[in-house]
Amino acid sequence: MVVPSVLESCSKSTMNPGTNIGGNTPGVTAINLDLSLSENAALTTSGSSKVVQNILIINNGTKIIALSAICTHQGCTVAYNASKDDIECPCHGSVYSSSGSVLVGPAPSPLRSYPATLTDNLLTITL
Repeated sequence: MVVPSVLESCSKSTMNPGTNIGGNTPGVTAINLDLSLSENAALTTSGSSKVVQNILIINNGTKIIALSAICTHQGCTVAYNASKDDIECPCHGSVYSSSGSVLVGPAPSPLRSYPATLTDNLLTITL
């Protein structure tokens, strides 16, 4: 006898649930993060990353990058791998470059990129 839960494949049931996909919160045009606050201070360190409103924010040592944190394959939440300087999907193995382009499928398209500006300690991601 095979238990149905063992038969999972690439379907919505295997996705990590997400809200505000791509940061599309009605009426919100930007995300502002004060990097002097303890919950955001790690973003001042090279190799750090954080997901805010389904936006993956990465400090790769030369610049701050903002990309959709939602894999274009089946909607799982991706994560930055600082040692490889790439972005990986834990669900089905897609790998993206730190610019968001697909390096390894099954992802069909790149991650959406968002402009990020840093003024003093205020990081602004324009949606």
